[in-house]
Amino acid sequence: MINSESIWQDISAIREKVPLVHSITNYVAMNSTANALLALGASPVMAHAENEVEDMVEIAGALVVNIGTLSDPWIRAMKLAIEKAKNKGLPIIFDPVGAGATELRNNTIYVLLPSGPPTIIRGNASEINASAASAAKTRGVDSTESSETAIESAKRLVQTYGSTVCISGEVDYILDQENIVEIHNGHPLMPKVTGLGCTATALCAAFAAVNPNPLAATAGAMAVMGIAGELASKSEYCKGPGSFQITFLDALYNLSFEDLHEKLRAKS
Repeated sequence: MINSESIWQDISAIREKVPLVHSITNYVAMNSTANALLALGASPVMAHAENEVEDMVEIAGALVVNIGTLSDPWIRAMKLAIEKAKNKGLPIIFDPVGAGATELRNNTIYVLLPSGPPTIIRGNASEINASAASAAKTRGVDSTESSETAIESAKRLVQTYGSTVCISGEVDYILDQENIVEIHNGHPLMPKVTGLGCTATALCAAFAAVNPNPLAATAGAMAVMGIAGELASKSEYCKGPGSFQITFLDALYNLSFEDLHEKLRAKS
């Protein structure tokens, strides 16, 4: 069951243990992702060199693989990191950014997913549909579909890889073999800030580093993202997308149990 008490327990564990989240992520999201992990209480590292990713996985609490800005050396590094994390039993969180947009992205997904089936896959509806080899169209990294349209595709990914799958949108849907959880938190400004989807993936990794239940970890991360967005939007300093980025980090850093208890809107 997803509730404010269980989510707060994970937040407290993150703040106490400060898990290292190794992110092979994109240039656009590196700064915002790292700052969000720090604000939550985790420790970020952004390493993508082929000759160090395995060593970094060795000391990490979770691995994020985000295909937002690809190159051949990065793809090779991603595969090495995934295989190392798989052998170590480390949580692997995969973000198929822009899936379906180009042949390179699709081929990368087809190579990486089987090499170490992710613990968690998080993307918008178009990305989840494309990752499941459907006929969805993607416009860059923005979804052209609502999150509920990708539920069947998410189920196929769950069956194929045994992963927990998160479809981000106005409502976030989190699925595993037996359950579907809905998170109804968030704010319309959030899609106006680049990198917040990637930030959600990184927070999933932080939660997965302290909670061995991927469904609960993902639901907790998405709830925290949404609630922090709601709190940020109400700040007197928030005037639009630019200031929202700052107030979001502040909200994440100052998040309390009372905030969770008052604002959590989850359905399972």
